[in-house]
Amino acid sequence: MRLTRMLALGASLLVLASACTTGGGSTPSPSATATAPPSATAPATPTPAPATPTPEPPKPTVRIGSAGFYEAQLVAEIYAQVLEADGFSVERHLGLGTRPIIEEALAGGQVDMLPEYIGSTLEFFNGGKGEASGDSAATAARLQEYYTPKGVTVLLYTPGQDQNGFAVRQETADAFSLARMSDLAAVAGQLVLGAPPECETNPVCLPGLKSVYGIEFKEFKPLSACAADGIIALNEKAIDVYEVCTTQPGIAQFGLVLLVDDKHLQPAENIAPVVRDDFLAKVPKPDDFKALLNSVSQRLTTDVLLELGVKVDVDKRDVADVATEWLKAEGVIP
Repeated sequence: MRLTRMLALGASLLVLASACTTGGGSTPSPSATATAPPSATAPATPTPAPATPTPEPPKPTVRIGSAGFYEAQLVAEIYAQVLEADGFSVERHLGLGTRPIIEEALAGGQVDMLPEYIGSTLEFFNGGKGEASGDSAATAARLQEYYTPKGVTVLLYTPGQDQNGFAVRQETADAFSLARMSDLAAVAGQLVLGAPPECETNPVCLPGLKSVYGIEFKEFKPLSACAADGIIALNEKAIDVYEVCTTQPGIAQFGLVLLVDDKHLQPAENIAPVVRDDFLAKVPKPDDFKALLNSVSQRLTTDVLLELGVKVDVDKRDVADVATEWLKAEGVIP
């Protein structure tokens, strides 16, 4: 704090004495002048040196996994690039395989996060109790109840969703008058189903088709999930029915008929990042980490998932390139 300088002045009286005499000269008396004392300045308070900022702890490496089909890999890659742009190092473990495999990797700490489909994952954990519904919020909330004891947090789910569905060729639909899943029950014994290997035990696949619709197929052929190869197998008559993802571009590309799930076997299938709690505990600002991923999830509508899926599944473009192009166009990454 700077102090005001005080000036102390000693007052002095100047006396001028004059002696006047007739016919003589004057003799002045001596004059006395008082001198002011030197001014005094108080010492200034020293300005403290600026505090050295505490460095932020380094951001941990994120290990991101995904299921084997293209859409799961694409969404995982989108999250990976967003985190890298925010200063995280990312290890990619994309295309690991089916849900039992990726959930084992998450539970065992081989990966820190996954994009998951909320309805199918809930039914995977509950053994097909039918707790998943078309209500996305309720399904996500119930899924969190299963994940909490496992030390995993479900972040915000996407507005877009990609449900499981069943498609047939137009000629098959015409021959058997197929428009709804209920229509399959009477003719399924003549048809071959192609679907991912886990369909045999997935409660919303073969077990659910039998219990809800009474559907039993002539034969089951294991094929990759939501894959162009499965669409081609259907189009080339190697199978008669294929379990598709409803945003799969090949449905429109080959003029396939997507059967209506009239008894609502398939639950809401919004996509949400699921993250291990022990990883979040290592992140310097976990709320910022969650907000960053949530902001990206909010942009993934069904139309966006379909648009990006065409580029990967039909145009055969690289997943990383498609993710980068979209994120830049959205202004999410530079």
